[in-house]
Amino acid sequence: MAEKLLSEYRRQFGDFQAVDFVDESVVAGLREKVDVDVPLDLRWTWEYGSEIEELRNLYERGKKGQWNAETDIDWDMPFPRDEWFLPKQNAQLLPSILASMGADDATCREAARDEFCHTLSQLLHGEQAALQLCGQLTNACPTMDAKFYAGSQVIDEVRHVEVIAKFLQRKMGTLYPIDPTLKILLDKLLEAPTWKLKTLGMQTLFEGMAVGIFDEIARSTSNPLLQDIVRRVQIDESRHAAFGMLSMRQVVRDSEPEELAEMEDFAFSILESLNANQQLDMLRILGPKYGLEPDAVVQVYLSLPEWALVNSKIYMHTVVPNLKRLGLITERTESEWRRLGMLHDDRGAAAKATFN
Repeated sequence: MAEKLLSEYRRQFGDFQAVDFVDESVVAGLREKVDVDVPLDLRWTWEYGSEIEELRNLYERGKKGQWNAETDIDWDMPFPRDEWFLPKQNAQLLPSILASMGADDATCREAARDEFCHTLSQLLHGEQAALQLCGQLTNACPTMDAKFYAGSQVIDEVRHVEVIAKFLQRKMGTLYPIDPTLKILLDKLLEAPTWKLKTLGMQTLFEGMAVGIFDEIARSTSNPLLQDIVRRVQIDESRHAAFGMLSMRQVVRDSEPEELAEMEDFAFSILESLNANQQLDMLRILGPKYGLEPDAVVQVYLSLPEWALVNSKIYMHTVVPNLKRLGLITERTESEWRRLGMLHDDRGAAAKATFN
């Protein structure tokens, strides 16, 4: 397997090797790096009819599913600061840890709001990356069906950037900067040398993760405004993940063993690095506000008897099952996915696992 990404930022937490950015100057430098050198192939096609019926049908569905982030959302709906909009425990890390330590309800509620604001901010930055990568795919994809769909996804991603930014600005009042781990990984997707790796990275890996996160928010939240926004984004995201699966299914069928191994290692390296952070980027920002030492929180989390169940939940929702269906998790790598708590057979138990 390929060498692990972000090796210079890794350190041991017992048996677990975590990605942890402790030097604030390094983090600032990563955020200041806004220019990304992206060599990009551009491919003409002279076939203007449909070659891949499923992709053309997905494009047609996308045209029917357009919505306006300013006028179709009732922005007058309240988002009260003094109410729980997600469950007090088990839905998020900070309020669960604080509740177990005896913190009062107001503190736990404020921590839940802060953590959710941070999560939504990272989703916003990811949506901007998806917007830019889909623009690349309109150039690089070899078929007109893929160009059509990638072009339609560009406006979807514009709308997602718009709606999440407006929610953070109008209702949350805070927009957190991009986490360093996420910044490096998104840059790697944008810099990926082929349209196949770009499609795998964004459409299959990150869109698959986004589907899982948005589904979890939709399942948990009780706020009507947030429910409406997430429901609309979910519908778009499910099409995006479907585009990734449809495109990669053909790519996998046509690939030689060496190329398949490269894609398998690429998928593992991206998600392994994301998983290795174990929310340390968030804990470095928010932990001190609530008297939480980031290392101690991660050590407690990693020591939970049901850690693998809790940890695998977001991966087992969409992205890992899709990779298995594509044949991009094989006997060569599966044991590592399991060892790192990213693949677990008991999906039902994972949904019920708690932090406590």
